Amino acid sequence: MEDMQNDKMEIQNEYKDAMNGVERMVKRMIDFTISLSGIIVLLPIYILIYIMVLVFSGGEVIYKQERIGYKGKPFTIYKFRTMKRDAEKNGIPRTEEERRGQMTGVGAFLRDHHLDELPQLFNVLLGDMSFVGPRPERQVFIDKIMEVAPRYVHVYKMRPGLTSMATLYNGYTDTMEKMVKRLDMDLEYLTTRSLWGDLVIVVKTALTIISGKKF
Repeated sequence: MEDMQNDKMEIQNEYKDAMNGVERMVKRMIDFTISLSGIIVLLPIYILIYIMVLVFSGGEVIYKQERIGYKGKPFTIYKFRTMKRDAEKNGIPRTEEERRGQMTGVGAFLRDHHLDELPQLFNVLLGDMSFVGPRPERQVFIDKIMEVAPRYVHVYKMRPGLTSMATLYNGYTDTMEKMVKRLDMDLEYLTTRSLWGDLVIVVKTALTIISGKKF
């Protein structure tokens, strides 16, 4: 019995959050302040993209999808729609390659420059997401990952994010191997993260987008 308790403690300590309560509170305050400021400053761009999608793609402009976030709770993620209106009408998740084939002309431009993710600033403002953290997954993919890597449950200790080291270096995941690699990078982030580290990741993300590199 004592050995079992020791094993559980070792597993918990192996993936212990490096941020304490105060740091997490400061992180949340920064997320709220910057996301609100960003929404206000970028309002003209929001309007421009809204018009572009409406005129050249038609139909709904904002794409909504359920993802799993902090503490394993579902939330609705927001994006500018990049694919055709009936791209996933059968409800079957598509790979990144398949999604590419379903993209509109405007959608491809938005995706390549990560402009489709601007509405996620509202997710950050609401507390569903953070600027830095693991990318939120759909339940169907989480179930598949959990079959080979039960340690995924530790991801629930963090708010999902707009960017992360895993996102920068592993990009969009379309294979189980990539999913597990990204998971390991996300768990490494959990056990080493800091406010300074978050700033470094944000700067690297900005430089990557400015350079035109795809991820």
